[in-house]
Amino acid sequence: MATNHEEIKEVVRGRYGARARSVIQLTEVQAAPGTESGDAGCCGPADLDRALRLYNQGQIDGLPAAAVAASAGCGNPTALAGLSAGERVLDLGSGGGIDCFLAAQQVGDSGHVIGLDMTPDMLDLARRNQAGVGVTNVEFIQGEMENIPLPDAHVDVVISNCVVCLSPDKDAVFSESFRVLSPGGRIHISDMMALTEEGPARTDAEAWTSCVGGAEFRDVYLARLERAGFVNIETTEEGIRFDEDGIPLNVASVKVVAHKPG
Repeated sequence: MATNHEEIKEVVRGRYGARARSVIQLTEVQAAPGTESGDAGCCGPADLDRALRLYNQGQIDGLPAAAVAASAGCGNPTALAGLSAGERVLDLGSGGGIDCFLAAQQVGDSGHVIGLDMTPDMLDLARRNQAGVGVTNVEFIQGEMENIPLPDAHVDVVISNCVVCLSPDKDAVFSESFRVLSPGGRIHISDMMALTEEGPARTDAEAWTSCVGGAEFRDVYLARLERAGFVNIETTEEGIRFDEDGIPLNVASVKVVAHKPG
């Protein structure tokens, strides 16, 4: 089991780096002449079914199969974020880029979307997907959400999809998010929270990389947002997570919205 912040980050980086490399490899196999769709075991019906639990068909139509296959979120932060043309958006833990591409459609050519990820292989995958989509108002940068490499008041909206729960230092994530938001900006994320003060049923390394081990009790989580300076904080529980045997893991996916005072 990971025992400190750096060990947890390395475990998470390793897990998602391997996922990105697998998606790249398998989609390249599918693209090879004579390969039937689904032969590689990636980007097939199972991946589509998982994606459609979070995104509607209209949203994922036209996106690269690799962007859909790499999605490992627990929600759809762009669906209700109320993004407007011209807004600047930061996606924490952007992965294969699916939420960045959806945000880019909403903010239009006058807006801009930045995908932040600490995993080089995920950034490679995201940039490959961007080339496939052909969008120009998105950029992907490497960095950690506990130390965001952007200036103060640089974006209007921060989004994230089941990534803050992976961080061992959520106070830093929220204080950095607050810093890079412009006055009146907002954070709109999907994440995992524990249902009781006892926390998640599992906290081993595998549980951390599965967005379970790092889930915090709602009151603890929201207090961190308040300490960072956020106001008008709202949460909506979206679904309880179970293990492969159908046993509750004492966590639920939750939508979180908060604002930086104007």
